[in-house]
This record gives sequence, structure tokens and C-alpha cells, in this order.
Amino acid sequence: MTLFRSLANRSFAFLWTGQTISRLGDSLYRIALAWWVLENTGSAAVMGTALILSFLPMLLFLLIGGVMVDRLPRGRVMLVSDILRGGIVAIVAAFAFLQLLEVWHVLIASMIFGFVDAFFGPAYTAIVPEIVSSENLPSANSLTSLSRRVTGIVGPALGATIVALGGTPTAFALDALSFFISAACLVPIARLWGERIAAASANVFSVMRQGFIAVFASPWLWITIVVFGFANVLLEGSMGAALPFLVKNHLHADVGMLGLLESIASFGSIIAALWFGRRVRIRQRGLKTYGAAIVLSLAVLGLGLPIPLVGVMLAAFSFGLSESVIGLIWTNTLQELVPRDLLGRVASVDEFGSFVLIPIGYGVAGWATDWIGAPPVFVFSGGASLCLFVLALLHPVIRGLD
Repeated sequence: MTLFRSLANRSFAFLWTGQTISRLGDSLYRIALAWWVLENTGSAAVMGTALILSFLPMLLFLLIGGVMVDRLPRGRVMLVSDILRGGIVAIVAAFAFLQLLEVWHVLIASMIFGFVDAFFGPAYTAIVPEIVSSENLPSANSLTSLSRRVTGIVGPALGATIVALGGTPTAFALDALSFFISAACLVPIARLWGERIAAASANVFSVMRQGFIAVFASPWLWITIVVFGFANVLLEGSMGAALPFLVKNHLHADVGMLGLLESIASFGSIIAALWFGRRVRIRQRGLKTYGAAIVLSLAVLGLGLPIPLVGVMLAAFSFGLSESVIGLIWTNTLQELVPRDLLGRVASVDEFGSFVLIPIGYGVAGWATDWIGAPPVFVFSGGASLCLFVLALLHPVIRGLD
């Protein structure tokens, strides 16, 4: 099948296998962490704080991470990142098994995790076009998304089962193990690509500035970064901080329903990845990206309406489908249109601009959920982001992006 053609490349096969295992562990961790916070604090504000503290270090170091990714061997950056993240989660698991885990431990672990993510994200985006040919990029990106979403289906359900049967410490420990397995898969890549060093310069800030210049020279780039930067405050804030409380307080369900909704969203993403991976080139990227963003907003808005459970499930499916379409088209566009020696820095500027305001969204969404409940948070977030995407789609540069 054309979807799997990029796996013929040995280096990408190692990369993809390791990250698939790691993402399965992450799915367990997210469910376990959300339920641990809910059971031990009962506060959406604490959930929001944990998410904020995982994002702030990533944002603070993301631009520097992009520079280092363009200067250092990208495979080795990823290898070190996986080892560090595995160690962090292993410590959390040990404290949980010993019944010593407290909120401040989780918050500190979230901060360290965010710092490491600042280097791993740009490295992954930049190393894929080094490993695979341009005609295989849709396949590679789709398989990356597919693994994320398949583990998103299996992981939450498996995580909920593990939490119910073995407790949150077991889920934390399995996530740590997944990072170490991923690191082992990266060893061959780190050796093969260890000598590749780009954008060597003594002045880090001068090299960083080149990334900003490349972004602002392309209106389709900076307009999209700005629009999604504000929209993500609304969308990610509500989904990250308010969803567990929507499930418990308004759907009157338990961790199993939370896992089911995340699995349904991941199933929608799989459908998008299967469609995208069969293509060599995507046309009308601007219209398709922002059309999917409009569907995404409507799905978030729908989660806050008094609809039956089947409607909630449909909204979750639409959220996953549209989110995956946006991510796949955008990643492929960056990898095709941005020069390879600038890709790490441009990817870091893109992530920084898109995510910089999300901590505010987590904090406000957590506070608003405690104050007025989860449904109004979803309605406002979906409606406001819908207006942003419609306005952006009126711009000819966005509509003409092909």
C-alpha cells in the first residue's frame, strides 16, 4: 500500500517504531495523570496549573531548541530527549508506588518535561525530510499521525483499564519504559546521522533571527501562526482543562468515558491519516486547512451543548478528524516549502507562536470551569475560534495557498 511506502526506509522504520511505542506510553500517562489530579485534588485549576507548567519551559526554550536542532545532530538530540523524559516519568512512578507523590512533584516533573520537549519537537519535524524523499513525505507524516492516533485509541482505553486494575503508578511506570524503548530505537539513527550539523554559527541569537526573518517573509506562514496562536488559547484550554470535568460533572461518567471520548477522537484522526497518506501532493492547502479548522471549532462548541451522548461522540470524532487534517497538511507544507537548513528554526518559531498563549488558556479554562462549569467554556471557546478562522479565510493569501 502507498500509505506504508516510507517504511521501506530503514532509518524511518526505526524512528516510527520507537515513537509509536512512546506515544502509547504517553496515552497511558495522560489518562493516569488526569485521574490522579481529579481524585487527589478535585480541582480543574490544579489540572490547568500542571498543563501550564509543562508548556512554559517548552515555550521559553523552544526557539533555542530550534537553533540547536539546526546546529547539532538531530538524531542525537532526540535520543537524549527520550532518555531524559523516561527518567522523569520513572521518578514520578517511583514516588507514586511509594505513596509519596504530591501535587508539587507532578508540577516540577511537568516543568522538566516541557523543557525537554522544546528540543524534541523541532528535531522530529526537521529529521523526517532528511531521512525520506520528498515524494514519501505524505506517507511518513501520515504514518506519524496514524501511530499517534492508533495509540490514542488503544492508549486511553488501556490506560483507564490499567488505572482501574493496577492504579496510576503502574501506568506511570509503563510510560517510562516506553521512552527507554524509543531511545533504543533511536540509537541506529543517531549513529547514521550523527555527523550532520547545519547552520553553524557562533551567535545563537543571530541564527535564531534568521528563522524569524524566514517566517515574516512568507505571509501564509505568519498569518496562520498568529491565527492559530489565538485560537489554540480557546481550543486547547477547554479540551485540556475542562474535558475531565465535563465527563464527570455533566455526563456523570467515570474515567472509562474520558478514555472512550479520546479514543473516538483518535479514530477520526486515523481516517484523516489514511486519506492523506495515499497522496503525493496536496492541493488547495489553505482552503482545506481552514475548512478543517472551522469544523474543529464547531466540534468544540458542540461539546458544550445539551446534546445526547451520541452527539458528544460525534463531536469528539469530528474534533479528531479535523485536527489531524490541519496538522498533516501544515507539517507537509513546512517540510516542502521551507529550506532544509532553516526548517528546525522555522518549526520552532511556528510552535512558539502557535503555543505561546496556551498556558493562559489552560489557566483561564480551569478557573472558568470551577466558576461556571465546563459546558459554557466549550461553547465560548468553539464560537470565538470559529470567528477567527472565518476571518482568516477571507484573506486572499490564505485562500490561494496551494
